[in-house]
Amino acid sequence: MELSLRRLRTLREVARRGGVNAAAATLHFSPSAVSQQLEALAVEVGAPVLERVGRGVRVTEVGRVLVEHAEVLLAAEQAACAAVEEARQSLSAHLTVGVFAAAAAALLPAVIDDLAGRHPGVTLDSAEADGEDVVTDVRHGHLDLALLLDYPDAPEPWKPDLAVVPLGRDRIHLAAPSGSPYAPGVDLGALAEENWIISGPETYWGRAVRTACRAAGFEPHIRHRVDSSATALAMVAAGLGVTLVSDLGRIFSPAHGVVVVPLARPLSRTIVVAHLPHTRDRPTARAVLDAFSRAAVSQGLAPAERPDPS
Repeated sequence: MELSLRRLRTLREVARRGGVNAAAATLHFSPSAVSQQLEALAVEVGAPVLERVGRGVRVTEVGRVLVEHAEVLLAAEQAACAAVEEARQSLSAHLTVGVFAAAAAALLPAVIDDLAGRHPGVTLDSAEADGEDVVTDVRHGHLDLALLLDYPDAPEPWKPDLAVVPLGRDRIHLAAPSGSPYAPGVDLGALAEENWIISGPETYWGRAVRTACRAAGFEPHIRHRVDSSATALAMVAAGLGVTLVSDLGRIFSPAHGVVVVPLARPLSRTIVVAHLPHTRDRPTARAVLDAFSRAAVSQGLAPAERPDPS
């Protein structure tokens, strides 16, 4: 019996996602391609790995046993990759990193430039995704690394199966239309009567801004609900309201029309890189982590403490 790691990975995804269609979307395959892989796996082991239940499917007992062993085999594959990289004289690998918009714009270009100069054999792809989806993709091996945000008023409960490396603190400021009367050191409470431009409460950033305003003693009067930082800042430049912007987010600020004002009570969020624990054993992954650290320093991010993994 020869087992295909690719087919085991597909079976594991079907078991985790609870169906072929959901697994196909995650793996970026068509449902028929997933079904074909699992049919081939059934031929390899001499027994079905899925069975129909109503309109859906579930893993058979044979499939369940394979999923359990797949975790061990796929982890061994990663360990072997790390060992091979360690033995090479030069670094060479292709990695994929999950990013949020501000990191993609402010950090990623510098990281790719850095790697091209120091380790030209290491190439990097990126995928923009929100916090919950990107963590799942790291855990399932679809992303090698992911940039995430940790807000002090709502810290993430990092799990032991995820290694988290802090890059720095991304400070948060007021963004107001040019000509506004606000000077450095403005109290957030002084903005209680302003019209606000904020992303939705289902986003980490939207919740963070609302939490900061409530801590300052007011509920923001939200006139425009906008998820894109670039759009929000363009609306600020047009005089439609105020918002908050981070150091990294300032890259989206228009050349004219917006003034960024430090707050009296400093606000910040921590930028971290998350990966599976064994990923750190790969020299190429360490090279990418080092490049992100250098990019964070070059962007002026303040030092950050390591998040609590418990």
